[in-house]
Amino acid sequence: MNNDRKRRERKQYERLTHPLVRDANGVLRRASWDEALDRAAAGFRQARRAQGPDAFAMLSCARATNEMNYVAQKFTRVVMGTNNVDSCNRTCHAPSVAGLSAAFGSGGGTSSYEEVEHTDLIVMWGSNARFAHPIFFQHVLKGIRNGARMHVVDPRRTSTAQWAESWLGLNVGTDIPLAHAIGREIIHAGLVNRAFVDRATTGFDAYAALVEPWTLSAAEQVTGVPAEAVRDLAHAYATAERAQLCWTLGITEHHNGTDNVRALINLSMLTGHVGRYGSGVQPLRGQNNVQGGGDMGAIPNKLPGFQDILDPASRRKFERSWDTVIQPRPGKTLTEMFESMESGELRAIYCIGENPAQSEADSEQAVRRLKALDHLVVQDIFLTKTAELADVVLPATAAWAETDGTTTNSERRVQRVRAALTPPGEAREDIDIICALARLLGHDWKFTDSEAVWNELRSLSPDHFGMTYDRLEEHQGLQWPCPDPEKLPSSFLHARLWETDPVRRGPAAPFGLVQHDPPVDLTDDVYPLRLTTGRRLDSYNTGVQSGGYASPLRRGEYIELCPEDAVAHGVTTGEEVRVSSRRGSVTAPVWIDPGLRPGLAFMTMHFPDEVDTNALTIEANCPIAGTAEFKASAVRIEKLVPSWT
Repeated sequence: MNNDRKRRERKQYERLTHPLVRDANGVLRRASWDEALDRAAAGFRQARRAQGPDAFAMLSCARATNEMNYVAQKFTRVVMGTNNVDSCNRTCHAPSVAGLSAAFGSGGGTSSYEEVEHTDLIVMWGSNARFAHPIFFQHVLKGIRNGARMHVVDPRRTSTAQWAESWLGLNVGTDIPLAHAIGREIIHAGLVNRAFVDRATTGFDAYAALVEPWTLSAAEQVTGVPAEAVRDLAHAYATAERAQLCWTLGITEHHNGTDNVRALINLSMLTGHVGRYGSGVQPLRGQNNVQGGGDMGAIPNKLPGFQDILDPASRRKFERSWDTVIQPRPGKTLTEMFESMESGELRAIYCIGENPAQSEADSEQAVRRLKALDHLVVQDIFLTKTAELADVVLPATAAWAETDGTTTNSERRVQRVRAALTPPGEAREDIDIICALARLLGHDWKFTDSEAVWNELRSLSPDHFGMTYDRLEEHQGLQWPCPDPEKLPSSFLHARLWETDPVRRGPAAPFGLVQHDPPVDLTDDVYPLRLTTGRRLDSYNTGVQSGGYASPLRRGEYIELCPEDAVAHGVTTGEEVRVSSRRGSVTAPVWIDPGLRPGLAFMTMHFPDEVDTNALTIEANCPIAGTAEFKASAVRIEKLVPSWT
């Protein structure tokens, strides 16, 4: 059987229909719900008894409903007594939340999708939105048809760039020098929005001094972007009446992802492109509910409604409602959880709808750490690679088809989802499972339905108080903040920054004083290629859900090279090569992409059962947000010698 044929016979994940427990021989076997829940609860109880509440952690699910995430974080804080709750938001957009919160006090994108249709200029930075965010990109196309100009900043000349007025192909990991050069050019050209800067920001003088060394020519040397192109983008952005600055994982999945976000936000503050209709900053979130999961408190440093865990008044409010004591310190991030597995501090994990065995950087290390746990419970709809490692597997419903509730998208819009299908076999609602475990651990929670959960959340989160289920249905979704049950919320955030009354304007937005810090994994003579990773239109994350569906676009995993590098290595399309980094090796066929520049290679994470790309990536984490540097690994490729030679 040739390699291409083997590659197309992909692993098919069958739906979980009954609970599984690991027997004495180490094999997962079918179990009753009572046995599985007893085993799951006993393991959590033992971890807490032996090593305290912080020996437990919850991985919540960015694809599940707001209601599920609310109950999951409540289970963590009330039943287990720890703030160790996080999700795959840590893997992708945690730097966006951290950067936006530091600048504006809120971790959400500032604009609405509809505003992109009526803006004058769109900057897509580190985002192949046409592939990774196809729904949002339809709004972008409407904006272009309405006269907006689009500029794309990306190491690859992607499908998105084909629609742009200009493409700035920067070197991987040089976003801050490019942003600083744009900022310096805006300052020197006299294009700063002085009224906004003076009234609504702090730290401008320090920012101006910081970016001063980044002349156009200095930036060209570091970023590889011609000076004239940098100048043109600076003038276009600063002189546009309305402008949207959008980014995705090309900005965040770096060891300095939060600093990258702050560098982009600086440009919006410099020009006043924030807090107005049509002008704003937009982190395009990846999962259907990665925004909502964080909003519901399924992150280690925030309570539901983005209320700070360090704020005594916020804690007291939740403690009164939940009749508990909340630890006055943040829990562990996903990154810190994996580090604590290594040290033995973390002994039990409750993982809902996540597949970290294949989605974490340096996947071999991630699997080894998961195997070292005393107790791993996985609640999912498929027997994923992570579930295969579990002591107990609990079959759940699919949030997008078998569950009632709500989700929140990238524009902060909360929308209803409704059960349309009956779950297969013995699969049960996520919330029912969590509540059953809570009862076994001494907390007799009863929610009659998802609306009861939502109303408890509304009573505790001012940003969501005005969103009843009836109103969400009537208006086909509402955006937070929505504190008033009568008034409709604004479509954009931070209009307060334009107020002349200092009381109404509130806290000023500080410029982020961030420095260039190149990728950790340096290229050299041994590993001369820069590997960056990303998504394709036809697939979704680790491929567990999308891999079961046929697609005429899907061609499996390849390492993509530019024509010049293919010639230099003597390889052709379809030829198998060994790809090695300082952490591991994989075998993959070659695809030649003229959209890549010499020295740059590209792979995805969609086919880990065939080509485990994350065996190559590096766990170099952003110290603020904990996100790994998936976008910048050093690799080499080697031709494979046929066995018959």
